Amino acid sequence: MRKGPKKAFAVIVLTALIMTCFPVDDIRAASSFLFPAAGGALAAGNGCSIQDIRANVARNAAMQSTIANHEKITKKDEAEVAKVETPSSKAVSEGTTIDGVAVVGSASEGATIEITDDPAPAAKEGMNGGDDTELAEEETKEDNAEEEANPSIDVKPESQDVEEGEEDLSDQVIAVVDGYVNVRSEPDENSEVVGKLYNHSAGTWLDKQGDWYKIESGNVVGFVKGEYVQTGQAAVKLAAEVGQRLATVHTTTLKIREEASADSKVLGLVANEDQLSVIEETEEWIKVNIEEGDGWVSREYVSLSTWFPKAESKAEEEARLKKEASERKRAQQAAARSAGGKKSSGKNSGGGGGGGSYSVSGGGLGSSVANYALQFVGNPYVYGGTSLTNGTDCSGFTMGVYRNFGVSLPHSSGAQRAVGYGVGSLAEAQPGDLICYSGHVGLYIGGGQIVHASTAKTGIKVSNAGYRNILAIRRIF
Repeated sequence: MRKGPKKAFAVIVLTALIMTCFPVDDIRAASSFLFPAAGGALAAGNGCSIQDIRANVARNAAMQSTIANHEKITKKDEAEVAKVETPSSKAVSEGTTIDGVAVVGSASEGATIEITDDPAPAAKEGMNGGDDTELAEEETKEDNAEEEANPSIDVKPESQDVEEGEEDLSDQVIAVVDGYVNVRSEPDENSEVVGKLYNHSAGTWLDKQGDWYKIESGNVVGFVKGEYVQTGQAAVKLAAEVGQRLATVHTTTLKIREEASADSKVLGLVANEDQLSVIEETEEWIKVNIEEGDGWVSREYVSLSTWFPKAESKAEEEARLKKEASERKRAQQAAARSAGGKKSSGKNSGGGGGGGSYSVSGGGLGSSVANYALQFVGNPYVYGGTSLTNGTDCSGFTMGVYRNFGVSLPHSSGAQRAVGYGVGSLAEAQPGDLICYSGHVGLYIGGGQIVHASTAKTGIKVSNAGYRNILAIRRIF
């Protein structure tokens, strides 16, 4: 055999050996120095010596060592994450150290891995670009620190699961007292009184410090002693008992029907802005109480709410007392002018019937109002009317009576619930007070009775004041 073929055969064998020991990519990358001078000889068909191949194999091993000890690192964003090419001669297993950095996980031959100088493994990234669990732990630590620094601060009551359109009453603070409890500027019995929270009046829970609750009620913000109020689940339960569920009318004349159907017979009519007591609720209909009885109204014509009396601020109380004194003086002057000509005289004086069998004792201004009203008993009821003789509705009746004494009232039973000032109970009522019901109003005459324009069937009559649930009692003077 000639030398040429022998050399070519040797080159083929050695090349196969090298390709077996080293990846193709490394051979290609090293081609410029694996066969530096031999490259030309091979191209010319002259081959290369075994000494050249051995020298270049040693050089390639040195290159692999250099790659293993001097990885190419590039920065990645603010976290300074680097990409390192693993040694192509072997796979990287978990726990391998590269330039003093421990590898987490493993990688195959020639893979690219990421390392970071963070000594702890990164948790799954959350929505805020960080470790949500770690953030939650930090927030918990901060909350605990705050509680330790302020042990008197309690957690606000959790909201309740309520249906769409319903109210969440879990944050209510409801007074349970005889009369009222003072609302103070600070959680201290010696601090300034900024308002009064009357029995079963409510406020919104803001905070708790020691035995005091901070609330907001009406225009009052301040502290009440915990022993005089109900909160949390106790307040939710009490709210169902003492809160007034109301439907406020939002149409000119609302038809109340006997059944929950648009085809049902009309039971009665109610004016715009009147407030009706809610008895029952469905998805489309609301059962309410009116003077003619219990009936149904379409939900689309009313808005629903739970009503509680609110606290009265010190400034509001002073303004109310001043207004009451002014109106009382004006009413007394008007009563004096009308004295003698418009006292109760039964059918003859009012053009009505039956008034002469009722009378009010006492010489106060309220008694004069009640006696004046009684003379119209027996006169007709007319929805929307204001004539005490020819026909009036309930609020038109009380409006007409008080107009005679120089006092102007709105023509709406709901609006009359806001005039004057509140009286706590029927036991405290005096002649002349307005007794307010769901969609109705009457005039107290004493002895547990009222005079009122009732219905088209009965006209103006006298009834027991407690014949229906009383929503409010208002004193004009």
